[in-house]
Amino acid sequence: MRVRSLFALTAIVLTFSACGAPQPPAPSTTRLIDLYGTAQVAGRADGASPLPARTEWRFDGAASSAAMIGPAATRGWQAGAGVTGLAVRDGRLIGMSADDFPLLHVERDKGLEGRDLVHAVEIRMRASAGSNLAVSFEGDEKIDFARVVEDGRAFPWLASSPIVAGEQIRTYTLRPRRAVTAPRTRHLLLRPTDVAGATFEIESVRLILRREHLASIPSGVGWQGLSEVYRETLVSRSPETILMKVALPSHPWLDLGIGTVEDEPVTFSVAVRREGQDAVADEKVLLKRTVTTPHRWESTPVDLSGFAGTTVTLAFSLGAERTGSLGFWGAPVVRDHETRAVAAASGATERPRGVIVIWADTLRRDHLDIYGYSRPTSPVLGRMAAQGVLFADCVSQATWTKVSTPSLFTSLYPSSHTVKEFADRLPSSAVTLPEVYRDAGYATLTLSSILFTGAFTNMHQGVEELHEDGSLSDQESSKTSREYVDRLLPWLELHRDVPFFVFLHVSDPHDPYKPNPPYDTMWADAGKTQEHERQAKEVRKFISDPLMKRFGMPTRDEMARAGFDPESYVSHDRDWYDGSIRGMDVEVGRLLERLESMGIDRRTLIVFIGDHGEEFLEHGRTFHGQTVYGELTNVPLIFWGPGVLPPGTVVNETVRTIDVMPTLLELSGLPAPAGIQGRSLAALLRAGRPGAPGALSAAEDSGTRGLPAVSEKAETDPVSGGAPPPHGTESYALVVEGWKLIHNTKRQAGGPEFELYDARADPLNRHDVAADHQDVVARLAGQLSAWRSLVEAGRLMPDSEATQAMSAEELERLRSLGYIQ
Repeated sequence: MRVRSLFALTAIVLTFSACGAPQPPAPSTTRLIDLYGTAQVAGRADGASPLPARTEWRFDGAASSAAMIGPAATRGWQAGAGVTGLAVRDGRLIGMSADDFPLLHVERDKGLEGRDLVHAVEIRMRASAGSNLAVSFEGDEKIDFARVVEDGRAFPWLASSPIVAGEQIRTYTLRPRRAVTAPRTRHLLLRPTDVAGATFEIESVRLILRREHLASIPSGVGWQGLSEVYRETLVSRSPETILMKVALPSHPWLDLGIGTVEDEPVTFSVAVRREGQDAVADEKVLLKRTVTTPHRWESTPVDLSGFAGTTVTLAFSLGAERTGSLGFWGAPVVRDHETRAVAAASGATERPRGVIVIWADTLRRDHLDIYGYSRPTSPVLGRMAAQGVLFADCVSQATWTKVSTPSLFTSLYPSSHTVKEFADRLPSSAVTLPEVYRDAGYATLTLSSILFTGAFTNMHQGVEELHEDGSLSDQESSKTSREYVDRLLPWLELHRDVPFFVFLHVSDPHDPYKPNPPYDTMWADAGKTQEHERQAKEVRKFISDPLMKRFGMPTRDEMARAGFDPESYVSHDRDWYDGSIRGMDVEVGRLLERLESMGIDRRTLIVFIGDHGEEFLEHGRTFHGQTVYGELTNVPLIFWGPGVLPPGTVVNETVRTIDVMPTLLELSGLPAPAGIQGRSLAALLRAGRPGAPGALSAAEDSGTRGLPAVSEKAETDPVSGGAPPPHGTESYALVVEGWKLIHNTKRQAGGPEFELYDARADPLNRHDVAADHQDVVARLAGQLSAWRSLVEAGRLMPDSEATQAMSAEELERLRSLGYIQ
């Protein structure tokens, strides 16, 4: 259905093993999303109801449809920082930018209720100079323009578009990168250009909400969210009926969620017609549910066992008082509900039926006691390692979540998957890990703790149901494991008898470090908390980088300039960090406990892995993403599967994040996509032996040290914002043969081009020995150069190229699911 970028890399540093195990029979799964066609809609409601009122500001003499709160002379629009000469002339709002961050804003006092979402902002304008146009929103009563500018320099705005400077009026459609609800649209902020001294002329600004957009297009497939929980969705309107012909398996049930954005009641009905029966009178209604609470998914599984083994037509009907009322049929899938007896007969040592990847954000492995840490931060992980396989040396391919997650999902290095900046998206030509499982018939779920692991980066590709971080109850906390495990457990209960893949992203170790009680005082001195929080507020005044100021992450020098002792300052953060790890560990224990009580622990494979580490001044900084040193690249990796893996195994060879995907697929009996750059670790799972990290495995005894592992720190754009500093640097680290070579291809003045470390004896890379081993530096530099050429040659095809070979129908489908924007 999609154009893929297929490439084969055959150098030593990119060797990967094809999965030679025979593929198991595919589960009987029929996704109705994939069957949908416009001809299947009966009683179509197109045009049956009027479109919602437009929200539009016009300056050409036509009547505006938006409330005017500000000055009448400018139709309510006001100049913020960096704008001079704002006026309406000849039907256009005109002005000039006084600096590179000019702001316009307008306040609304209507349409702020409910939970409707912003679909787009459409602007007709011209600018004499500049590269980008951007919009954002504020929900507060008053706007602090200084804070808006400060935040705007740290993070890209919610929606932006390249502009063509010149005299011609053009139409720009800006789609928000993440959800914006109606209450947050009180103030619409517009940045008409990004350079000083440019003139601009605006003909109109139109705010398009989701309900207005959906009312303007036919019913069909979409990626729709209710309270920031998203599903592959069939969108329909009353009184439509969607008819789907389906061959049912031996134990059929319909996996389904329903919901609406309407305030009035909407009734959802699912009926079944046997083959050959056409009349509505012959239908058997299996579900009739009236929804009165909007913006909430209701799980409504439907038992189809009475029609097992037959071909039927499923009829999905909407009823409401108002014609054209919207209803969402979320991720409708007919699955084969495996009986307990069949599951038991299949044996406990066969391939896993369930796969869970726990992606632990900002977790460095040297803060886990299973890797020798002095504090007992991870007793549950210790039990997992004792019952499964512990990898002593796993290297992440990137040191911030935005870039490392696509490597996990695609088994590609960052230079190949092309995600490096805050706003980058994974090209739709990629084949993702959830997508492979989805195509094999698995139920797929993602629980995302920050926007980087959701649709913002196209990480929803292949996911049936996605919980975005905006769905979390506490938007200010990074402690997400408790709430997400709470959500995961009932989902597992519903899907316990079908194959499933879960991506569980937990961010507890991420800042703000302070954990939930009782872990906030497990190692941190409660008596010092108030002073530490005072210092954290004060030190922000001395932080120069906008992003680090926003996060409150000072360098050693900035702490010293603030008059604080750097070691004492980070000591308190480390204590909280360790407490957060312990809190996360307990929630992982709850998950294992429930798997056992459901009787699916011996049919479930769990991978626990960190996405990157965190620096606490080891090299003069705090936070992550700034370098490729060991405190950021060395992450934990555990494979746990009591019925699948040998217990108590330790693997000491160097492995990589990109190796997880092919390993899981081989263990699941599924073929790996062409062109992946990782290798399956299945052989190492069997070749390892009981012991502790540091004991040589059988493979190492024979002289093998594993494949080379590369970590990347790309040069990023300081103007676009959102990426960790320093922005003028680019580094690649190669770990092989017990050495770690860092090539700083772009570096700050006085910095070395090459650094060399003993990766085993000096895992945090504090002692550069390049001067003593120039022969090693030269040899590894050659390998790294060859690696760079190969991964750059394997770069994914961007969507701008991939879409050229697609039909209009294929392109529209991918756009409706948000895979292409």
